Amino acid sequence: MEERIKKAVELFKAGYNCSQAVLTAFADIYEIPEEVALRIAAPFGGGIGRMRETCGAACGLFLLAGLENGSVVPGDKVGKTANYGLVQELAGEFHRRNGSLCCRELLGLQELTSFSPVPDERTDPYYATRPCEKIVEEAAKIWVESLEKHKKRS
Repeated sequence: MEERIKKAVELFKAGYNCSQAVLTAFADIYEIPEEVALRIAAPFGGGIGRMRETCGAACGLFLLAGLENGSVVPGDKVGKTANYGLVQELAGEFHRRNGSLCCRELLGLQELTSFSPVPDERTDPYYATRPCEKIVEEAAKIWVESLEKHKKRS
């Protein structure tokens, strides 16, 4: 599973957003084609549409939780409860390791009043001033640990 953590980091460093990197590193386990995973996760980068809200790496974790045990039956209270429990567990661990679930807080940004949809250029200074690579790595580690804890897929 260590290779999946490395793959998530490599995807991020290749230019994919944080959510795409986390989801796509594990997509094949769920028989999701890479292109489909990249499209599904695309809107969650930059704290959801670059609005600096919920961190995209955390969103990637939550998308994986849906693939792992998301309910597909209307009114499935037991299934929804299990999935929401997993999401809350993942969110708690993500917050514990990173200090927040909020992109803006993780980046140390002040409250934003306007949003630009234009992503920042991925340059050496970009990577040097952002914790995103480490956060993507942590999110992938959290998913690996969750799978191992719950003795699920590998």
